Amino acid sequence: MEPNPLFQPFELKTLKLENRIVMAPMTRSFSPEGVPSLDVADYYDRRVAGDVGLIITEGTVVDRAAASNDPDIPRFFGAAPLRGWKAVIDEVHKDGGKMAPQLWHMGVVAPKAGGWLPPSPFEGPSGLVQPGTIGGVAMSVHDIEATVQAFASAARDAMHLGFDAVEIHGAHGYLIDQFFWDKTNQRTDAYGGKTLAERTRFAVEIVQAVREATAPGFPVILRISQWKLQDYTARLANSPEQLEAWLAPLVAAGVDILDCSQRRFWEPEFPGSDLNFAGWAKKLTGKATITVGSVGLSGDFLDAFKGEASTPRSLDELIRRLRRGDFDLVAVGRALLSDPDWAQKIREGRFSELHGFKKEALATLS
Repeated sequence: MEPNPLFQPFELKTLKLENRIVMAPMTRSFSPEGVPSLDVADYYDRRVAGDVGLIITEGTVVDRAAASNDPDIPRFFGAAPLRGWKAVIDEVHKDGGKMAPQLWHMGVVAPKAGGWLPPSPFEGPSGLVQPGTIGGVAMSVHDIEATVQAFASAARDAMHLGFDAVEIHGAHGYLIDQFFWDKTNQRTDAYGGKTLAERTRFAVEIVQAVREATAPGFPVILRISQWKLQDYTARLANSPEQLEAWLAPLVAAGVDILDCSQRRFWEPEFPGSDLNFAGWAKKLTGKATITVGSVGLSGDFLDAFKGEASTPRSLDELIRRLRRGDFDLVAVGRALLSDPDWAQKIREGRFSELHGFKKEALATLS
């Protein structure tokens, strides 16, 4: 039998992984006042012990007053949060793990249930929380420039703390994606535009600033998606040509790995080919890509978070595509959230021991 490609090593710049399994970033609100605790460190370290190749942290927000709608989501700025993240990365490295923080600004979002609000209004390209609905303020050019520098500062801190890479969250209808999407970006200045390529300017400036703030060998990952929390059927690129126009400026700015989020990894991105989102991104840019989307479990992950239980499913199709070279890395979400030993069980063929996923798993840092 051919060796399982999930457990082949991967190397890019200074990032050297023992296997191709990535823990997908998943929001966990267990950091009071934005400070990750030792419980957070232990949570990630259990996945290291379970043979995960690379951990991408939960979204951790940059230094903007309205970057988050939840006081218990971790921050990646300030003395206390950075001390907390130093303890996390030291714990992960102690057991041989690799980790990248996901840097995040939510943009214009709905307030958290319970009524907590940040100290200033939510901000985005045009103040829209969804198409046609105002939920915050439009960012000035000064706001944009300050946000670019907030991402750069966080990336610099990540490198100095000892993280192995950094991921910029540019997906799912949050701030950077709000600039990409014409339904939420109605600007008429240089940060708007009729074409997707024009609307990449904000993201390009962030990538460039992050690249300049870090060492040349420090890998920069960018998470992107077509779908949005505001509209699961939304699409930014409807053809390979449009996808290339979107991704080319980002790659030129310094992205090393594209983390291509889709709801179901097996779905083709465009007619006429079975390549998925990550497959097309790699084909068009030549860059390494991460695929993600309901890996290892039945059902759609969004439905699972609403309460629908999921059961283990075959990885045969995923492995076929990985072996074919469609993508380089595989991000696993729910399966790793509910079972820290998932990767080890897959490697050892202990399929009967795999867990399903229930919404209750979100309530603890297990």
